Amino acid sequence: MNNTLGAYFRGLCEMLSDLPKASFVDNLKTTFRAILEDGTVIDMELLEVIDRKSTPRQEQFSLMFCAPVDAPAAQQTFRLEHDLLESGELFLVPVAKNEQGVYFQAVFNRLID
Repeated sequence: MNNTLGAYFRGLCEMLSDLPKASFVDNLKTTFRAILEDGTVIDMELLEVIDRKSTPRQEQFSLMFCAPVDAPAAQQTFRLEHDLLESGELFLVPVAKNEQGVYFQAVFNRLID
């Protein structure tokens, strides 16, 4: 990785994981651009926001994205950009691959203040 791009990624402080679940629900079926460390851009569609066993003290949900079938199927922290949401980082794990694409999941489990 070149020094300029490495500094760009190290300097990021925004985290998409800080956004409320409603922000993702409002942007279902929209495209996020994943920027890899080598500068490659991959379009990922937000397919689902899946409710988990939330409690009054803990919010639990996951996001399911679909990337093109030739996307690298590796778990990593992606830099994601979106036309309406703030840009930031999100850890995604590949969970499936078929002729439609590579499916990535982000899992949220956070305390409610």
